[in-house]
Amino acid sequence: MSSRLRSGQSFIAGSLIGTLSGLIGLGGAEFRLPVLVGVFKLPTLEAIILNKAMSLVVVSAALVFRAKQIPIDQQFAHVDVTLNLLAGSLIGAWWAAGHAMTMSRVWLNRIIMVLLAGLSLVMLSEAWFDLHNGVTALLDAGLLRWVVGLIAGFGIGVVAALLGVAGGELLIPTIVLLYGLDIKLAGSLSLTVSLPTMIVGFARYTRSDAFAVLCHEQSLFRWMVAGSILGAAVGGLLLGLMPTNVLMTVLGLILLISAAKTFQHAH
Repeated sequence: MSSRLRSGQSFIAGSLIGTLSGLIGLGGAEFRLPVLVGVFKLPTLEAIILNKAMSLVVVSAALVFRAKQIPIDQQFAHVDVTLNLLAGSLIGAWWAAGHAMTMSRVWLNRIIMVLLAGLSLVMLSEAWFDLHNGVTALLDAGLLRWVVGLIAGFGIGVVAALLGVAGGELLIPTIVLLYGLDIKLAGSLSLTVSLPTMIVGFARYTRSDAFAVLCHEQSLFRWMVAGSILGAAVGGLLLGLMPTNVLMTVLGLILLISAAKTFQHAH
């Protein structure tokens, strides 16, 4: 594959992924990982590290682009949610990133497949059956919800570090189900949790030899990030035009597709 063709493909893929990610409130890593491994043929660990570096840039851009639809003061009103999840996710990310470098790639692919498939069912159920009302009612007690949020945050930090993702595919359903917030607000809050969580995991990965992929794949990184930022801007502008149940259905279907792609790669 020529360098020009590869650059064009990475830009187009980044643009499409960035649009969807900005619209839903994800870093896009759950969509980029199958592309980096399946299309650009990167080894799994290298793909995870490159993916996480891209997510850091895209999440920062998505936060800016979504601010018009979800103002900062509205996000700040729910700072307790952010701090609750961060308390666990930072610890989880630091601990798990140290183990990701020695984990079997076969098991890593299996974990991704099961995780995305399970989350897709959760989101589709929420979109069609309004599941979160019952869940939030069960966890109405402040202390119980805080403990569950702390545990959930730790688990999300672990998964985000192991998979090289921003964690939005876990954070959004957690925020919607646990705190009963709208998915559009949950998307922005997930980004505020994802950014420091990714920084912690990324810092841990600098000890790996696979970190050199950032030097070897500079062109791929630049073009895909450029496309992702452009897409994130488009997604942020379209945010107010999409009904909540449609967003959740799209997220569920995308997660199913990602799980299927991961299953194919695992075999």
